[in-house]
Amino acid sequence: MAAADTETCGNSKFLPLACPQPGVTYPIQIFYCGECTMPLEYCEYYPNYEKCKKWLEKNLPEEFERLMSIKDEEEGGEGDAEKKRQKRGGKGQMKAKKKTEPQGVRIGTAKRGKKKMVTIVMGLATYDIDLKDASKAFSKKFSCGSSIQGEDEIEIQGDVKDDLFDFLPEKWPQIDEDSIDDVGDLKK
Repeated sequence: MAAADTETCGNSKFLPLACPQPGVTYPIQIFYCGECTMPLEYCEYYPNYEKCKKWLEKNLPEEFERLMSIKDEEEGGEGDAEKKRQKRGGKGQMKAKKKTEPQGVRIGTAKRGKKKMVTIVMGLATYDIDLKDASKAFSKKFSCGSSIQGEDEIEIQGDVKDDLFDFLPEKWPQIDEDSIDDVGDLKK
């Protein structure tokens, strides 16, 4: 008899929550935000929460009212007081791109192994140059491998620093020859 008491809804004692819960209507319907593509309860963790609220108010007004009433209860009726939001996880965490003025292009070399050298180009992203396209152009021009390292750095295999001073202004006219700096040897 004791074994029959531990079993609920045909499941073992290890899955007691697998049964239908009282007060819940099935199937459960989950609404997703059209702005951040997350469930509505997670919109507040999205960096552009104001856009999510506008979308929600326009497209799902009853859900918007429900969420705002829950939020007001949690805050103690303070309204839209600014609070710290969690900044973690998922597609919801997108970094806002910063617009910066061109700072100039810096070119340096670094040793790789005993005899091999790599050329490092920094500062192309400030000129709104796509690093992936630039890396591909370097690979074709110098017949070598090149890769993107970090946010604003391209590493080219081989010592091609002297050729870059001519190639950069030729390929991208927005880069002036005077804005290219040779920083010498870099440590990798």
